[in-house]
Amino acid sequence: MPAPEPSPPPSSPSGRPATASRSGPYVLAEAAARARDIKTAIASRHLAPPLPAPPPVEIPAAGARTPRVGLERILRGPSGLGTASLNLARRAERPTPLEPPAAPAEGTPIPGLYHHPVPEPDPVRVEEVSRRIKAWALDEVDLYPEDWEDQFDGFAVGRYMVACHPDAPTVDHVMLATRLMVAENAVDDCYCEDHGGSPIGLGGRLLLAHTALDPLHTTEEYQPLWAESLLSDAPRRAYRSAMEYFVQLTTPSQADRFRHDMARLHMGYLAEAAWAETDHIPEVWEYLAMRQFNNFRPCPTITDAVGGYELPADLHAQPAVQRVIALAGNATTIVNDLYSYTKELASPGRHLNLPVVIAEREGLSDRDAYLKAVEVHNDLMHAFETEAAAVATACPVPSLQRFLRGVAVWVDGNHYWHQTNTFRYSLPDFW
Repeated sequence: MPAPEPSPPPSSPSGRPATASRSGPYVLAEAAARARDIKTAIASRHLAPPLPAPPPVEIPAAGARTPRVGLERILRGPSGLGTASLNLARRAERPTPLEPPAAPAEGTPIPGLYHHPVPEPDPVRVEEVSRRIKAWALDEVDLYPEDWEDQFDGFAVGRYMVACHPDAPTVDHVMLATRLMVAENAVDDCYCEDHGGSPIGLGGRLLLAHTALDPLHTTEEYQPLWAESLLSDAPRRAYRSAMEYFVQLTTPSQADRFRHDMARLHMGYLAEAAWAETDHIPEVWEYLAMRQFNNFRPCPTITDAVGGYELPADLHAQPAVQRVIALAGNATTIVNDLYSYTKELASPGRHLNLPVVIAEREGLSDRDAYLKAVEVHNDLMHAFETEAAAVATACPVPSLQRFLRGVAVWVDGNHYWHQTNTFRYSLPDFW
């Protein structure tokens, strides 16, 4: 029997088919129905139900303005450990630069960097996640040799992920993000940078590693050879295992979203590698374009999966939501550029980061280029918070508002980890 014809798209009042960019009551009703469908699907797969709605917490008005009552309600984030600093409202004035300390102290934030401090992450969860991730790295995927153990411990990934995902319902959910973070770092180190990485031949290595996330569909003759290849090196073993865990606790839509964002990440790796091979210093805007792909985006984009719920795919794909996610990824990646600046300067070869590119392309001193990079970060952060608040106001769907809060918490947790990880990072003497 032939497949049924797809239903025609609904018409607008003018008689023309409705476009994908719908708004108003239709979108809200559709989103609510979609959320109900997802809740049913999740329940049938024995996933942890979403956390109950937390009690509201008071958030100061943005700047001198008093937000509308509806906006106040939207911007009240979850309460509890690691969530008190969340505020999606844009502040009217730029932050006053901090007075520099007499000497860089452990955990000192970059002076003048716009950020929201967070409480220390739950120490019980940190300890348990740290224990589990090390056991996974050593026993399940044979990720690193013994002489890398101090570097693995110094990465402090347990503290990192617990700070970024305080609303995860279980440690198992935090581990979804933790394994993926460690696997991504292994690919970066082993294929691109610190531990034998090279731009030469990177495309082939990344493509084969990506098949550990996005499986190869081929003939019976060649399928076993591909499957065997997934165990051939540490990055592929880590990708394969982390993704297997991820798909067990998430929906197909969430898994496909993550694969798409990882393809973006790998494309960014390739652009940076191409510039390294040709000894090209990009223009500042070109560098920022590369960093929109070679950035942290795959991490905050799974905040709903780690939280035990799902942002419906049609809402996630909305251009305004995509802009919020992109701005969050861009801002957090510049945080990495700034905190890793001295570490990269001390490494062999020339490492591209935003201060280096600004100094080269705009003829500024190292100090002035670094301070301008701080300003770029702050502008991105303000844009992220402005756009997130606008989306939350325009589309008051609970799953979307929770997702936006989750992304904001991830941004804050990412800064916290960079600031406090003095094993890896130290500040330049620019103040």
